[in-house]
Amino acid sequence: MNAAIAISLVILFALGVPIAISMVLASVIGIEFFSRLPLLMVPQRMFVGIDNFPLMAIPFFILAGNLMASGGISKRLVDLAKSIVGGLQGGLAMTCVLTCMMFAAVSGSSVATTFAIGSILIPAMVRHDYPKPLAASIQASSSELGVLIPPSIPLILYGVSTDTSIGRLFIAGIGPGLLVGGALLTFLYLFCKLRGYGLRDREDRTGFVSAFKRAWVAMLMPVIVIGGIYGGVFTPTEASAVAVVYALVVGGLIYRELTLQDLWPILRQSVISTATVMLIISAAALFSFLISRSGLPSQIAAWVTEVFDSPVSFLLAVNVMLLIIGMFVETSAAILVLAPIFTPIAMQYGIDPVHFGLIVVVNLALGMFTPPLGVNLFAACAVAKLSIDQLLPWLLRFVLVVLACLMAITYMPWISMGLVDLLY
Repeated sequence: MNAAIAISLVILFALGVPIAISMVLASVIGIEFFSRLPLLMVPQRMFVGIDNFPLMAIPFFILAGNLMASGGISKRLVDLAKSIVGGLQGGLAMTCVLTCMMFAAVSGSSVATTFAIGSILIPAMVRHDYPKPLAASIQASSSELGVLIPPSIPLILYGVSTDTSIGRLFIAGIGPGLLVGGALLTFLYLFCKLRGYGLRDREDRTGFVSAFKRAWVAMLMPVIVIGGIYGGVFTPTEASAVAVVYALVVGGLIYRELTLQDLWPILRQSVISTATVMLIISAAALFSFLISRSGLPSQIAAWVTEVFDSPVSFLLAVNVMLLIIGMFVETSAAILVLAPIFTPIAMQYGIDPVHFGLIVVVNLALGMFTPPLGVNLFAACAVAKLSIDQLLPWLLRFVLVVLACLMAITYMPWISMGLVDLLY
């Protein structure tokens, strides 16, 4: 059955069938023709896959991100970031990274970050004489911070699929998020100095005090959400609902940029995004059930432990595999299918599941801005009105920077686990 499902999946991918539909159809083929299971298992296992309370955080964080994008929060975060680094050469490019770090701390979604921040900063960078493909590449690579800095939807999916504490995963994501963000900031500063970009970035820069006064209410959201989780006031799922209420209050009552007329398109877009993610989750649950029932995970575990005799070689092999998979498979689907298989193997090597979760998510985050299926890449191209091939010569630099960070996160566990060990 495994071979039939795998072959069906590859053929469906090649035909351009969406990932969720491909997994369902491949599973139906495996059940109908290569097993004795009834087809009733299809809806049953798909429903079981999404019948999980922590998954409620996903639609709420998606809605909170969309409310922030329309409620004036993203613009104020851009102004605040510009007031901090805008005085440097290359400051506008660095503003993109810093704003994405701030926005990621309240949205949990890299695609939402790309559209909300990119629609402001890509045109601004072009006006300041940055090549448009470079501006789009900076935005696409910076937006991946949305899945590293908590709250993070991929970290929620990893926690649910491997029964790992989401609170511990969130706090473990802070170190890698700061590392990747700091590396991108340093690279952009040096790159702009050497290439002569960003000479006019000091223009239109507001002072820090005035920018902070306009943005401090927005900056309270990550303090309330993350602080509430770590302080034991509410769970990550409850925190997502708090984020929605806070975004509504800030955008509608404090900044007064969110109107009743805005709510319908925001809710509509949030429902569409949620339905897409939940369909992938339910399809992956069905697919994972069949794979697990066939005994493939135990076979893979036995093979891996025979071939790789140390945690170092195992992690290197996992990194290579996930980097390749991340280029072709949607992040949520990859996590839900692969994490339950490889996390128990990692634990056999003495690797903490929280640390391994960050390795998985950082790997797959790279796939978000690499061709052919990088969602951030498509989003940045849509905002900049460019084709992917125009970005490729610029994009390689940012891929190498994040790859270097990935190696550090993989082989220096304290980057992820330092705060976790301190607080737990």
